[in-house]
Amino acid sequence: MSELPAPKPTDVDAKLQAEIEAALGEMSFDEMVNLPQQSSIGKASSSTTPSPPAPTSAGASSPPPRRQAAPARGGSRGSSRGSSRERKTGSVVNVHGSDVFIEFSPRVQGVCPLEQFPEMPKLGEQFEFILNRFDPDDELYILSREGTVQKADWENLEVGQTIEARCTGSNKGGLEMEIANHKAFMPAGQVDIRHIEQLDVFIGEKMPCEIIELDRNKGRIILSRRKFLQVEREELRVKLLATLDVGQTLPAVITTIKPYGAFADLGGLDGLIHISDITYDRIKDPSERLKEGQQVQVNILKIDTSENPPRIGLGMKQLQADPFELTLNTIQVGAEVTGKITKLMQFGAFVELAPGVEGLIHISELSHQRINRPSQVVKPDEIITVKVLTIDSDQKRISLSLRAMQGGAVNEDEATREYQQREGGDKGGSKGKGGKKGRKPDPEKFLRNEDPHLRKLKASLAEKFGDQLKGGLG
Repeated sequence: MSELPAPKPTDVDAKLQAEIEAALGEMSFDEMVNLPQQSSIGKASSSTTPSPPAPTSAGASSPPPRRQAAPARGGSRGSSRGSSRERKTGSVVNVHGSDVFIEFSPRVQGVCPLEQFPEMPKLGEQFEFILNRFDPDDELYILSREGTVQKADWENLEVGQTIEARCTGSNKGGLEMEIANHKAFMPAGQVDIRHIEQLDVFIGEKMPCEIIELDRNKGRIILSRRKFLQVEREELRVKLLATLDVGQTLPAVITTIKPYGAFADLGGLDGLIHISDITYDRIKDPSERLKEGQQVQVNILKIDTSENPPRIGLGMKQLQADPFELTLNTIQVGAEVTGKITKLMQFGAFVELAPGVEGLIHISELSHQRINRPSQVVKPDEIITVKVLTIDSDQKRISLSLRAMQGGAVNEDEATREYQQREGGDKGGSKGKGGKKGRKPDPEKFLRNEDPHLRKLKASLAEKFGDQLKGGLG
């Protein structure tokens, strides 16, 4: 028969090995895990798997003919660290009871538990299988499918295998586990995709895990639940991405909070809620409104599949009524409104008129007096009454004035400056730009002082025209 290549053992990823050693610390594996030592560690089980009937055609019940025994695969049974498990595609030739018989070639067959198929497989249907070991008595390969959880059997354990293990305790480095009546260890970083603060919640639970390190001679087994979840999450991600569309509203769970926003899990795929899309209110940090583990409703704003993983933009405030639009129904230009100073800038002060709605008082509209900074007039959290100057619906901006609410005359310096800007406005003192009726600056302030050149010019003109000279130079 054609032989299948034996997997070659390889070293565990250096980063992962460093994590394992850091989790163990100065304690030995036996000190870290408190399960009793089993006498069968490092020994092969004397029991063999009973030979199931393997008919070669549908409806037959007789076992398959005996074939020439092939050597068992899997490399050394002593220490297995990071070995890659052989995978091969085969066809279903029969289903008998709880077993599915697979044929890879006329002389190479295997058996896989029926429970590892989500649906009843059809004759001739092809699947990819993991070759766990070869049973020389039945001349069959014992198979499993990727991602399926198998019942732990010490003799058949291999690196990369997904099995079910039970958590028996926790310590500072991770979880103490039990697998096939043997102690095992799971570093804290391998418990979940994200950091778990309290590991005690897993005590007593059974969970699917992947074997990432196995040393039979030392009885050392290192497990990872994280790797199993990553495979499961990747399958969910592919399915979810095919159904996502901009504008959809989906439930999500907040997983990580950063100063610039919060990441939310959509069920296999993470998206970012930017801080500006969390709420219409002005907030300094997303933690003011969100916390890790919180369930929220989000709206999909953007999907960028050019990156790996895809970048998903999410929003929460888009599912709320826009307070600016609501405020437009209650205020208008010229209205007097009351608000709270929320922020001072060099160019003015922001005033909260309603939750999520702010207006700006430009520094020139804070006082009739000339000021250098807004803090000379107003303070943060101060409640003031202002007048609405303009409302820009498109830009969602509201201009306010505190100066318009103040009585009293305009100071002389301000009046002089405005008079110069009018460039020959109403000489009768009628109200001009920024001016007041009946008031104008002293004309003497605009007379030019005489200098030698001016006196010389006036003398020459007087000599030539005499008393006929008129105008500002006379």
